[in-house]
Amino acid sequence: MSDIFVLSPKPFAGAANLPVIVFDYYDIEVDINPYKVLIFTSKNGVYALDQVNACWKSRDIYSIGSGTSEAIRALGGKITYEAKSSYGDHFATEIKKHLEGVKTLFIRPKTVTSRLGEILREAGVDLEEEILYETKCNDCDKLTKPPKGAFIIFSSPSTIDCFFRCFRWDESYTAVVIGEKTASFMPKKVPFVMSERQTIPACIELAESLRQNQK
Repeated sequence: MSDIFVLSPKPFAGAANLPVIVFDYYDIEVDINPYKVLIFTSKNGVYALDQVNACWKSRDIYSIGSGTSEAIRALGGKITYEAKSSYGDHFATEIKKHLEGVKTLFIRPKTVTSRLGEILREAGVDLEEEILYETKCNDCDKLTKPPKGAFIIFSSPSTIDCFFRCFRWDESYTAVVIGEKTASFMPKKVPFVMSERQTIPACIELAESLRQNQK
């Protein structure tokens, strides 16, 4: 069994998954007819919208990164613009001039950690937001604490929150975080290393490299 853990319901090659978070998709009607552009900042937004309105594929789609883009393409969508930066604020700055005056719908979770919506509206984008899912903490009783020496990958602020609700940090662990936004939520007493690329596979590669160096 791998001693590299991804705190996700989805398994990834080269790691064990410890699902400290779960996703709750909302079963609500979404009318996309008024919108020319759809913005996705998570693959879960893609999955959530696809469950309630499969016509989203006909719109211009702006995607925040490779994981989100992969989900869009897998379901038959075509990407008009993919972010150069996977940070929500940076993404908004990149695309705001493209979308001035354009009727745009941002598919988002209940809780967001960026100012994407605010930045776009301040720039004159005709933006509306649709909350289609939320991230929740899993039941701690369903989870097993990682063994000593484990490498633990934190891929979002919610994974940090939910992990530390269930477990105390062991000094033998190594924390790997996916980027600056997630790193800003880490408890101050927990040291970490940060991946140069903001993808879970890149974090797994970094954890594997650190593990090999320890041998």
